[in-house]
Amino acid sequence: MSGASALGALRDRPFVAVLAEPGAEGDSSLREWLALLKPRVISLVVFTGAAGMAVAPKWPSIPLGIITILCICIGAGAAGAINMWYDRDIDAVMRRTSTRPIPDGRMSADGALLYGVVLSVISVIILGLATNVLAAGILAFSIFFYSVIYTMWLKRRTPQNIVIGGAAGAFPPMIGWAASMNSLSVLPVAMFAIVFLWTPPHFWSLSLYACKDYDAAGVPMLPVVKGARHTRWQILLYTFILTACSLAPSFTHECGWFYTVSTVMLDLGFIGCAIRVLRDQQDEKGVSLTKDAPARFAFRYSLAYLFLLFCGLLVDRVLLG
Repeated sequence: MSGASALGALRDRPFVAVLAEPGAEGDSSLREWLALLKPRVISLVVFTGAAGMAVAPKWPSIPLGIITILCICIGAGAAGAINMWYDRDIDAVMRRTSTRPIPDGRMSADGALLYGVVLSVISVIILGLATNVLAAGILAFSIFFYSVIYTMWLKRRTPQNIVIGGAAGAFPPMIGWAASMNSLSVLPVAMFAIVFLWTPPHFWSLSLYACKDYDAAGVPMLPVVKGARHTRWQILLYTFILTACSLAPSFTHECGWFYTVSTVMLDLGFIGCAIRVLRDQQDEKGVSLTKDAPARFAFRYSLAYLFLLFCGLLVDRVLLG
C-alpha cells in the first residue's frame, strides 16, 4: 500500500477505531506499541541527545531537560514506527525482522502509521513550546529525514543508503544543544559528524552477516550490490575517516586531555576491528568462511565505541571542564 492510499484510508476511519483495530492474532498489547518505537535503537539516540544537552555551556532547568529527552525519545520512536509501517513487506521476508509486530500480524499497519504520525507531531510541538523553535525544527527534520528520505527514498534505491541516511540518527546531539542554548556551535556539529561517520562502518558490519536477508528482500545494501570484499574495504576506509573526525573536538580546543586520550584508545580498537574484518577468512568473492565472526564483533564494538566516546566527552566537559 502506498503512503497516499494508507493516509486516505485513515481519513475515513475514527482515530480510536484505527488504534484499536486488531491484528491477525488479536488486539495489540502495550508490548507491541512499545516495540514499534524500536527501544533498543533509540536508546543510543536518546543518550547522544542527552549528551549534546549536557555538554552545552548553559543547562536548561531539570523539568525542561526531562521534557527535551522525552521529546527526542518519542520523536525517534515515532520515526521508527513509520519505518516499520513502510518496511512491513521487506520485514516479513528478512529473518531478523519477521517477528516485528506488523509482519507477524500482531499490529494493524494503519494503526502503526497513525501512531507514528501522531507521536511525531506531539513530540515536535511539545519541544517547541517547552524550549525553542530551533530545537523543534531540527527534531522535525530528523523525523522527516529518517521516515521519508532514508526509509521511503534511499533504502531501496542505492547502496549509499546508509552513508546518506546516517544523518537521521546524527541530529540528536544538535537537538539537545539547541534546546539548551537556542543556537548551534562547533561542538554539536562535530558530534553530529561523529555519529554520521560512525554509521557506515557500524551498519555495514551488520550487513555483512545479514547479507542474505537483504538480498532476499531486494534491499541494495553495499554487500549485496558491490560484494563483501568491497564492503570490508569501505568499513576500513570509513573507520579511518571517523578517527580523524572524532578528534576534531580536541583540535578545535572544545575538549581536553581526557577526551583525547580515551578517544584515541577507542579509535585504535575500532581500527583493529576493521582490520580483522578485512583479514577474515574469505572465499574468492570475499564471503566469510567463519560466519563473519569479526564483523559481528565489530558491530558490537561499534555500539560500545559510540557510547564510551560520548561518555568521555561528558567526563571531559562536565566533570573536568
